[in-house]
Amino acid sequence: MPMLFKNLRRHFFSREFLLFLAVGCLNTFNGSLLASALEHFLDTNFAFNIGYILANLIAYALNSRLIFHEPLALEKCLKFAVSYIPNYLIQNVIVFIFYNQLGFPSLAAFIIAAVLGVPVTFLAVKLFAFGRA
Repeated sequence: MPMLFKNLRRHFFSREFLLFLAVGCLNTFNGSLLASALEHFLDTNFAFNIGYILANLIAYALNSRLIFHEPLALEKCLKFAVSYIPNYLIQNVIVFIFYNQLGFPSLAAFIIAAVLGVPVTFLAVKLFAFGRA
């Protein structure tokens, strides 16, 4: 058990995680803004999905350059996309619950969803997409 805490501390109390949070804030803003703009033309849940995809393309570029100092590459972009599948599922469930079931405003649901998926996403991106242990 002490080794688990040591590993968690190493991952989450790092410069990489702080930068990931900063990029994540920008990504949350981008995704929420895009989804809010698109929901004027599309169903809210569909708008969320389109905003999510577009924002994550931006996030891949920022993570590659600013956090992990890697050149942009199709293989890494695909791994990055796969790394976001758990986050995508978590966020869709949260948007469904908060917006569709509880009646929260859509923007609030989008932001709550983004915040709750961060720790899982950071580990998936760091370990799988960029191969950092």
